[in-house]
Order: sequence, then structure tokens, then C-alpha cells
Amino acid sequence: MKNRICVDTCMEVDSKEEEEEEVPHLLDLNSRGRVNDGHHLGSSDSLFPGLIDDVALNCLAWACQSDYTALSCLNSRFNKLVRNGDLYEWRKHLGIKEHWVYLVCDLKGWEAFDPLRKVWMTLPKMPCDECFNHADKESLAVGTELLVFGREMFDFAIWKYNSTCNSWAKCPGMNRPRCLFGSGSLGSIAIVAGGSDMNGNVLDSAELYDSSLGTWEMLPKMTTPRRLCSGFFMDGKFFVIGGMSSSTVSLTCGEEYNFQTRKWRKIEGMYPYVNRAAQAPPLVAVVDNQLYAVEYLTNLVKRYDKIKNTWNVLGRLPLRADSSNGWGLAFKACGGELLVIGGQKGPNGEAIVLNACSPKFGMRNGGLDWKFLGVKEHVGVFVYNCAVMGCL
Repeated sequence: MKNRICVDTCMEVDSKEEEEEEVPHLLDLNSRGRVNDGHHLGSSDSLFPGLIDDVALNCLAWACQSDYTALSCLNSRFNKLVRNGDLYEWRKHLGIKEHWVYLVCDLKGWEAFDPLRKVWMTLPKMPCDECFNHADKESLAVGTELLVFGREMFDFAIWKYNSTCNSWAKCPGMNRPRCLFGSGSLGSIAIVAGGSDMNGNVLDSAELYDSSLGTWEMLPKMTTPRRLCSGFFMDGKFFVIGGMSSSTVSLTCGEEYNFQTRKWRKIEGMYPYVNRAAQAPPLVAVVDNQLYAVEYLTNLVKRYDKIKNTWNVLGRLPLRADSSNGWGLAFKACGGELLVIGGQKGPNGEAIVLNACSPKFGMRNGGLDWKFLGVKEHVGVFVYNCAVMGCL
């Protein structure tokens, strides 16, 4: 059983009452020569002047990621710990977790938002060509990477942003390149399913990406080809719902992939809110292994009943989704909350507004009690891409 404990350093800790697997001690990392080189109190190149490295590393692990740039000025050793991933490994052992929201709203590039500290960060400019920069794109966050899928002059391409290095690099391509697919991530792995190839063929194939290895692996084929669908992980399985099997046929069924059996199972009627040609893929989010979705036409948030295979109304969105058929709006899970990001026009011009709500505790008067998180002004009113990274 996991208990989530909020701490003053703006992060979450996952603690287990019964720990089956022993957590490695800091000295296990030190024995590999990657963290502690024998520096002690008073050493001129210690991680933190005045502290032994073991204590200093624990202190630095609790710092928020938005402070890393400033803390890297302490010395080259801390900067190296961040860039080679050792600090993230130790944070993972400690169970420290923080979420970052990555989004792009204009051609200027990607922005990152810390929803707890209300801090914005501009990412380095992606070194892609102009064709990729102006093309439609899709994105997902997996591990400490942000993957951005798009099209270059002659083929599909994938760029990845590494949050540990704060830099972009080309990502290896899929075995079967595609666009308009459904995707989801869990820890260091992600799955993309369905979509269309370069010739417009609707695909029934799926692939698994391992961010720790940087490799793609083909999975068994789905029972139904589909594009403009959505994917997510729930209860340790991967699901894909909605979409279209052709330009005129909308799908109401979902599919579940079981990692143990390596088989897909069709779930009839899992998503009755059929896509139309002009509508966006289903806006879905999973919080605490519970599935939520937005119904575009009514701006309602609904919760999925796994047993009855039905949807129940929870409340309304704080922003309108019906005016653009679901496009330009982001609906994501961020820790234990639902996150809605969309544009609005105010006295100071156009802006992107972020709102959040806890579906478990954020209910008031029979509806969802949305709270304001932040705003990004002068970037338009359309969210082109958005992904939430749960950085350990």
C-alpha cells in the first residue's frame, strides 16, 4: 500500500508499509565510483562545502528540479551528477517525485511549468528543420525524456528532450513510423498504437519504447486498426480507445494489452462518444488507476466504471472544449489531480490558463472544484502539444 506524503520541498514521497525489495543504500552507488570519491568535511571540491558527500547528496536530492541550474554553479561534481543521471537514480531510491508540464502554444518553442512552485522554464530551441517545426506533431513524456513526433521533408522523425541534460537530440525511429497514434507511458516505457503511415494506411500495429535503452520493440497487433485514438496505462495494462478505422468509420470499442499474455482484448462499447472526422482524439486521463474523459459537445468530465463498462458524469470543465471539437485543449493527469490547459481571452489579451482538480477530494456541491494553477500570457489560445512528466 502506498501513502503519498506532501512535503515542503514541493515534491511527493512514495512510502511502502511492506517493502518487498530492499532499497540500495547510498554507499552502493558510491562503490561504483559514481557519487562519492572519498570527499569529506572541508574538501575543496565536495558536493556541498562543510558537509560530507553522503549528507550533501541527500540534501541536494530534495531540491526541486527548477533549482538545478542555479545549484549546478556550486561545482562541477554536482553538475556531473545531474547530467549523468546519478542524482535522478538516488531520488528514485528515496521515492522523491515531482511533476512538470511541458507544452507548446506557438512556434517559439516548448515551455515547462512546475505546478507546485508555479515556475515557468523555457526549453532550449529544438534543432529541427523548418518542415518539422511547422508540421503537426504529437508528444509524450517517458522517464526523464520528452518525445516529440513529427515529419521532416521526406520522412517521419522523433526528437527527444532530456530533462537531465536540458538538451535535444534525435531519437531512433520506430520500426513502423506513424502519426495520429494513441500513446501512453509508465515509468521508463511507453507504447504507441495504431495511427497512419506515410501513405495514409490505418495501422493495427503497436510498439514499445524503452527510454533507458533508447530502443523500439514491436508488439503483437491489435484486433482493430485505428487512427486518431488515445492510449493510457491503467492497472498495469495498456489501453487504447476511440479513433477511426477509416475516414468514415468511427470506433466505440477499446482494447486492452496484457503484458503477461502478450495479447490484446477488445472491449466493446468502452468509448461510446464516437470521433467525427473533425474531432480530436479522445481527451482522457488516468488518476489513481481510474479513467476520466471529456465529452466535447457538453464540456462534461466523466468517470469510467470498469465493472459496468459505463461512464458517469462528475462535473463540468473550467474551459470550453466544444468550440474547437476538442482541439487546442489539454486534459492530463498530474499526480493525483486532473489538469486542464486551454486558452482564454481577457483584458490583457490572449493567454493559456492551467486549472487542476482532485477527483477524489476536489468535489463541491456535486461537481468538480477546479483551482487555478497558472497562466502563460501572450502565447495565443491554442495548445498544440502537451505532456506531463513525473520526474523521480
